[in-house]
Amino acid sequence: MKALFIGGTGTISTDVVALALARGWEITLLNRGTKKMPVGVRSIIADIQDEKAVDDAIAADHFDVVAQFIGYTAADVERDIRLFRQKTKQYIYISSASAYQKPSADHRITESTPLTNPFWQYSRHKIAAEEVLMEAYRMEGFPVTIVRPSHTYNGTKALVNLHGNNGNWQVLQRILDGKPVIIPGDGSSLWTLTHSKDFAKGYVGLMANPHAIGHAFHITSDESMTWNQIYEVIADALGKPLNALYVASQFLAKHQGKYDFMGELLGDKAVTAVFDNSKIKRLVPDFVCHVSMADGLRQSVEYMLTHSVTQTPDLEFDAWCDRIVRSQLAADRAMNQ
Repeated sequence: MKALFIGGTGTISTDVVALALARGWEITLLNRGTKKMPVGVRSIIADIQDEKAVDDAIAADHFDVVAQFIGYTAADVERDIRLFRQKTKQYIYISSASAYQKPSADHRITESTPLTNPFWQYSRHKIAAEEVLMEAYRMEGFPVTIVRPSHTYNGTKALVNLHGNNGNWQVLQRILDGKPVIIPGDGSSLWTLTHSKDFAKGYVGLMANPHAIGHAFHITSDESMTWNQIYEVIADALGKPLNALYVASQFLAKHQGKYDFMGELLGDKAVTAVFDNSKIKRLVPDFVCHVSMADGLRQSVEYMLTHSVTQTPDLEFDAWCDRIVRSQLAADRAMNQ
């Protein structure tokens, strides 16, 4: 069985490629060649945005699966339909669970939950891409399968719900320094984290699965934790107490400055995300997540503590946090006068 991965070296796709190789797939990666290629794969160096170059590169190829990991917009998938309609038996598109209804009408998310997100353009682009693909399936039989990951990680960075543009380390540094750490809302909403090795089992199980054509699936852990629990696990792994400061998500979005907390909070992490995975389990009966959220968080913290390359300071975000903290403390003082 032959698969073409567009991308294939990212947080989610690396473990998918590894598992597919282990199960005997012949894998071709199509990307710009800026990252080290896994052992055992064929490489096509091309920019997917250069449609003619890609068309020429795959002229003699046909694939059982084309796996698109870096498509974001309707225009991206329109291009892919042109490129691959005669080249594959299945096209798997990575969408996003953030496309599900915001604000949510039900705490339990299924694949039939409406797709609408007025807060985040990223999610709206994914929704538009899904609509193009499903229209192509209905009108011409384009063999699409849609996968909607939620918060998927590979154990190399501790996951938080609020960070700056330089990554997550500055939040850990604030915990280490005993500084207040901002937690949106009251920290009681539920969140789901899925390790990429667990995600890969569900994804590879959908590859060349005829029952997956024309369907959408999310692939997540069945476990959830509150943000309070998540931050407590991180602080405990750092050996420090958590100095939590709770701030309304709407306030953070209103005063987001250069950040996009309107989308990333109100359009995603500020609301409960608990998923019903019965659909993926019907098609992939051996899909079981083995990495618990707590163990995965501890693993991630340990990785960051032992790999200095991950410890990128973000003084601009730190200063923004300090301004938010001062505003909240000033409001508390004013109310107590």
